[in-house]
Order: sequence, then structure tokens, then C-alpha cells
Amino acid sequence: MQLDDVTISRAITQRFMEEFQQAMDIDVAIVGAGPAGMTAAYYLAKRGVKTVIFEKSLRPGGGMPGGGMMFNTIVVQEEAKGILDEFEIRTREHEKGYYTADAVEASSALCFKAIQAGTKIFNLISIEDVMIRENDRVTGLVLNWSSVNLAGLHVDPLSIRSKVVIDATGHDSEVCHIVVDKLGGKLNTEGGGILGERSMWADMAESKILENTREVYPGLIVTGMAANAVYGTHRMGPIFGGMLLSGKRAAEVAVEILK
Repeated sequence: MQLDDVTISRAITQRFMEEFQQAMDIDVAIVGAGPAGMTAAYYLAKRGVKTVIFEKSLRPGGGMPGGGMMFNTIVVQEEAKGILDEFEIRTREHEKGYYTADAVEASSALCFKAIQAGTKIFNLISIEDVMIRENDRVTGLVLNWSSVNLAGLHVDPLSIRSKVVIDATGHDSEVCHIVVDKLGGKLNTEGGGILGERSMWADMAESKILENTREVYPGLIVTGMAANAVYGTHRMGPIFGGMLLSGKRAAEVAVEILK
């Protein structure tokens, strides 16, 4: 078979444009393809919810592939091991209640399973703004290529409509910051703002993350480390059980809103 370079280019651009247009009117838009975002996407897509993730980096996974201080191993506690089992991620018991997993295997499995369940992930796309309609409700996102922002270019963005948005952007809680800093929105936090994450305390952070995973503004759910940052809770470090449980909880909250 003789390969034609233009046919290859047409195949890429045609499929991408088809999928991108399908992503312009969806049920749930997730910002951030870290462990919480991909876990949420998996459980949503499994239920037939039209779900898309927008990730600003080249590769999905968030901070998970780096493990702890670039030792690419993660720890998950007993409460979340069942999620790793469901994703067929191999674990090793370190001692009672503590399980280790390969960080690259774990992040790869989350990505693969989320996509296989029906999620579409668009990488290298950043969020510039949110769409707010219908009585101050978040109803979509404003997108641009990450390279545009990195180069400091003035290029107008494009918009997509979504019934629910999930902020899974980690420590930066980017979507929540847009709502508060740019639009003057009031979150359902103490004082209505972003309280900011506190110093690392795994036990406290993991115990609070499910409580913090909720609708923080009409149409906007916060999950993962973004949830703890918004509600002023400690960071948890390289233990990822709370991230997985938070992602699953975010999917449940989204389904409740969609109903």
C-alpha cells in the first residue's frame, strides 16, 4: 500500500472536526484530565451521559504520573481500593489499609477506561471563560488552544454549551477562579470566595474531600484537589484515594443535577 501524506492529513482533520463539533453541545464538561476528572468522566459515560474533558496539557493524568516527588508510585487507602480494582489497576498491600500502585499504570488505566466508556478527551485546550446564562447559571465554557495562551497571542476563543461543568483543575481551581475573579460570582463557601488550600495533612484532606465535592455555584461542581482548595482544606500529597472517591462523587452530583 502506498501512503499519501494529504490523505493522512485529511483523515486527522476530518475526524477531529467531527468530534469537536459533537462536543459543542453536551451534558457534562469536565475541565482537567487528572485522576478526579477522569474518574468522574468514567462513571458519567458509563451511565450514558454525554461527557467531554478539556485538558490544557499535552498529556492526561494531572499530578498522578509523577507519584511522590517523581517516585512514580502512588498510595491508595482501603476505602478507594475498589475503584482501582474496577479499573483493573494492579495494587500491592504495603500494610493494612495502605495499597501502592504504579503511578503511570494508574493514570493510563483511568484515561483508557474513561475513553472506552464513551468520554472524549481534548488535550491542549485551555479554558478562558465560562458562559453564564439563565439566572446566573454556568451553562458552558469558552475555549482556546493552550499554545495561544502560552504565546500570548490575541486570538478569539470558541464556546461550547454544557448542562453541567465540573472543575477538576487541581490546586489552581481555574474555573472557580473565573467565576469569582472575573465575573464576581459568589460561591457557596464561607464568604463566597475561594478559601485556598492549606498545608499538607493527608488524613484531614482525605476525610474532607467528599464533603467538599459538590455544586459550588449553579451548574458548577468542584472535585478533587480543586474542591479542597476552594473550601480551604489541606492538600493530601501522593495519596490518591480521595481523588478517585471525589471523582466518583462528582459524577453522582452531576447526575442528580441533570435529573
